Amino acid sequence: MTQSIDTASPKDTKVFRSTDMMDPARSAALQVALGLQPSMTAGAELPPFFHQLYFWTPMPPDQLGRDGHPGLSKSGLIPDLGLPRRMWAGGRLQFEHPLQAGVEAEKRSAVERSERKLGRTGPLGFVTLRHDIHQQGRCCLSEWHDLVYREDPAPGAPKPVPPRAREDEEVARQVSFSSTLLFRYSALTFNGHRIHYDLDYACEVEGYTGLVVHGPLLAQQLMLLAEELMGPLAEFSFRATAPLMHFEAASLCCKGRDLWVRAPDGRQCMQAQAVPRA
Repeated sequence: MTQSIDTASPKDTKVFRSTDMMDPARSAALQVALGLQPSMTAGAELPPFFHQLYFWTPMPPDQLGRDGHPGLSKSGLIPDLGLPRRMWAGGRLQFEHPLQAGVEAEKRSAVERSERKLGRTGPLGFVTLRHDIHQQGRCCLSEWHDLVYREDPAPGAPKPVPPRAREDEEVARQVSFSSTLLFRYSALTFNGHRIHYDLDYACEVEGYTGLVVHGPLLAQQLMLLAEELMGPLAEFSFRATAPLMHFEAASLCCKGRDLWVRAPDGRQCMQAQAVPRA
């Protein structure tokens, strides 16, 4: 795997480039972790969103932030907005051609938006990253990755009221997320965020009631369900609306092209839309 930063792009936008051989064993390992039959071999088409397993950006320990992510001043791509808590708020994907396991690919990443605003609960930072993944001389996938940064919760501050999930689904699948699955997904995606595996940090520092299920893991499950029901995808968009804890079972719901994740108490944790390939 190689990595570089190109600053000669239009308007001096930094473009972070990395390459990866898309090892099929890594995708097969995720299939096993999700309870699926492993089928990945060299040349096989990757399931949607499995590119999250690749293009790692490893940093030495002294360049990590308190949450286990690379410190923003060291990342070379994401600007530092001066806010300590980070969450993956949502994203959008356009699938042009299937990515193939065992074939070298290049990922080109850049910041499309970066701004700081004052919200009802205090200052918020918003960053949108664009990733384009090229393989065999063509762009196979474009992804917009929305991040939100905020301050630590004040002691005793009321928690935001999550939206209620719809109950008119045509299809519902029950899923659970053990601490083992969260650990495996963190390892396979090289995600060091401590809210997914360090219970003391998640509860005592970030104010959660348990380990937080990765937003991308929820989106991954919804994408697999959408592809099963609709066939190959052309587009998929999702937005996280409330955290799901590792001790909670959840329902993956679908009606038409709408998908959502419903927690046991009825709150909506994620909403999404899928567009099948014509």
